[in-house]
Amino acid sequence: MKQSIKKAAVIGSGVMGSGIAAHLANVGIPTLLLDIVPNKLTDDEEKKGLTLSDKVVRNRIVQSSLQKLLKQKPAPLTTKSNLQLIEAGNLEDDIEKLKDCDWIIEVIVENLEVKKSLFEKVDQHRKPGSIVSSNTSGISVEAMSEGRSEDFQKNFLGTHFFNPPRYLKLLEVIPTKNTDPAVVSFIKEFGENVLGKGIVLAKDTPNFIANRIGTYGLLVTVKEMLEGGYSVGEVDSVTGPLIGRPKSATFRTLDVVGLDTFIHVAKNVYDKVEGAEKEVFNIPSFMQTMQQNGWLGSKSGQGFYLKQGKEILELDPETLEYGPRKKLKTAAVEMSKQAKGYGNKLKALVYADDRAGNLLWNILAPALSYSAELLGEIADDIVAIDEAMKWGFGWEYGPFETWDAIGIEDSVLKMKQDGITVPAWIDEMLEKGYRSFYQKDNGVTSFYHNGEYKAKEVNKKVIHLKTISETKGVIKKNSGANLIDIGDDVALLEFRSPNNAIGLDILQMINYAVEEVDKNYKGLVIGNQGKNFCVGANLAMILMEAQDDNFYELDMVVRMFQQAMMNIKYSNKPVVAAPFGMTLGGGTEVSLPAAKIQASSETYMGLVEVGVGLIPGGGGNKELYLKHLNSMPKGLDFDLQKVANKVFETIATAKVSTSAHEARDLHFLNEKDSVSFNGDHLIHDAKQSALNLFEAGYTAPVRQKIPVTGETGYATMLLGAHNMHYSGYISDHDLNIAKKLANVIAGGKVAYGTLVDEQYLLDIEREAFLSLLGELKTQQRMQHMLVKGKPLRN
Repeated sequence: MKQSIKKAAVIGSGVMGSGIAAHLANVGIPTLLLDIVPNKLTDDEEKKGLTLSDKVVRNRIVQSSLQKLLKQKPAPLTTKSNLQLIEAGNLEDDIEKLKDCDWIIEVIVENLEVKKSLFEKVDQHRKPGSIVSSNTSGISVEAMSEGRSEDFQKNFLGTHFFNPPRYLKLLEVIPTKNTDPAVVSFIKEFGENVLGKGIVLAKDTPNFIANRIGTYGLLVTVKEMLEGGYSVGEVDSVTGPLIGRPKSATFRTLDVVGLDTFIHVAKNVYDKVEGAEKEVFNIPSFMQTMQQNGWLGSKSGQGFYLKQGKEILELDPETLEYGPRKKLKTAAVEMSKQAKGYGNKLKALVYADDRAGNLLWNILAPALSYSAELLGEIADDIVAIDEAMKWGFGWEYGPFETWDAIGIEDSVLKMKQDGITVPAWIDEMLEKGYRSFYQKDNGVTSFYHNGEYKAKEVNKKVIHLKTISETKGVIKKNSGANLIDIGDDVALLEFRSPNNAIGLDILQMINYAVEEVDKNYKGLVIGNQGKNFCVGANLAMILMEAQDDNFYELDMVVRMFQQAMMNIKYSNKPVVAAPFGMTLGGGTEVSLPAAKIQASSETYMGLVEVGVGLIPGGGGNKELYLKHLNSMPKGLDFDLQKVANKVFETIATAKVSTSAHEARDLHFLNEKDSVSFNGDHLIHDAKQSALNLFEAGYTAPVRQKIPVTGETGYATMLLGAHNMHYSGYISDHDLNIAKKLANVIAGGKVAYGTLVDEQYLLDIEREAFLSLLGELKTQQRMQHMLVKGKPLRN
């Protein structure tokens, strides 16, 4: 019988447990959340006359955790309504409900005996064949299942999520010797395709893969800081994006994670290893003092950093006093910034004989050697280690990819000169003439494994646009975009401009793509694999033309933009937009007219032009209004004014969704559009959507007349704006923008209910856009956004 998960249970409702329950709810799985029964009433409960037998008291721990889900930032839920999918309960009254669950996840205190006691109860109430897993961060998975039934052991494994579960991609799966391989395969497939995770198979060793290497690397960094006389700020200034790591670098990461959590994870390894490795995991005394003082990081208000007013101070580990934050500036740092490509940037740093170079070499070299030593102990191959560090710690490159970047031969020679142990298998690899851990041939990536290169397994749903471009070439390209054949008679339009901002080059390529696909392809996907889908139109170009009074040219550009969007909408072949990340302004305007939107779950969508003193100019007002209208019940009367008000509010307040689900709530997405939880599968899913539409006999939509609210609707929309203006909440220019926007959405000076065509709405939208663009205050806002990166309220 094929395994499926229709209902899940999470036992333990702390930050991690409730976060896992939230993520299960995000993907649509009803989830039972259980915790212990309180043994004492709160003051509030006593005042209400409640007793320990009242259900509201017995479920209090879980209910409290559920309320916290609504307030946490970043939000664990993709939309607040997902909370309805989580049922609150307790381990005494509701444990029998486990018989209805297909997957039971334990997320309680990190104590082996407590976990074993819980699993004894779970074993009595679960149904045969249900999967049981532990979210332990390092306790032996094998030991937890001792004494359990054969069916329990066959269906038991470790599933280590990373916090926060919604956002961090890594899911370490840890089988035991008794786990059925079919269960491992199912969880791997389910984790990738449904939960959107990157799955790594780990061995049952202390802290598994990512935490073992990540904790080691952090403690080596602390040791080098102390011995080398570096400051907290200096270390962070060179251990972040400069070397392909997150902006939080080293100590800001520790502040976010929480020092108490980090020390617990480190102690877990310290207690289980011996010799030199044990010494590395011995927490420095100043960090122990910080923990005793309650200086745990963000959650306690201070840690390695302390914010005083607008200034951020750094901790001096010797005096435990805070002072101005420092940065490490050396010749190597400047050379690295000038170098092209990750390898050249990193080489400029780690081989430099200055304070930055010495620091980074003394941090990286031991971590690389340590990763190689653990191969076989924590994971079967280097790919698992690299992917664990990328997905779990946000590294751009894993340890072995980093080693390739700095050159194995040169680095091994330097390591040996510095007395750093290099594992024998690397010497053997070099002796055989192999000079890299990875190699690429005709788009296929292979990795070094047991004396030879082995092709890396790739999920068929993972499409690498760069690889396709390098192997197959592109159909057509210009400075802003590529048109690529992604197979099965589907083409993809890839934005390639800085920040994927839309300029004339992208508009020209959109028009060419629609025409080319109409002749030779089944469908078109608009997508890319940059940092964000699209942050809007090319603001600098628009401002420059406006300041030069080139309004004739600007009028032509806006007409081109509007026409390109209409070409997308009325294409004879289906066009599917695949937005992800920041999808702002023009990025949303490109997506709205598509036959379908296949959005990544983490899509932050919004028409934000009012932030720079404008309104959408590429048809975004019209298309959002139509999305709202088309979502209204067919055949029933509805309040047209309410629709107009909603669209006006969304655009006037520059609302941006915090997820694809919230984008649906805001009507940027409708019932035809779909969501991909695994961002790596987004292009594949969009391609399949285009093929499905084609096979279903797709035809271009029929042009329709649009009912508008006219002059009465205009006045209604502006009521709120006038009140805010009178109260001083918005400026004169804000009110001016609101008037222009309301006029566009109302359809100008016509009667309520008048039917107008799309071109009419585009014309008044373009007129409003250009008139605002000619105003000095709008140009000041645009300038401020370009220089400061944030809105100006003038």
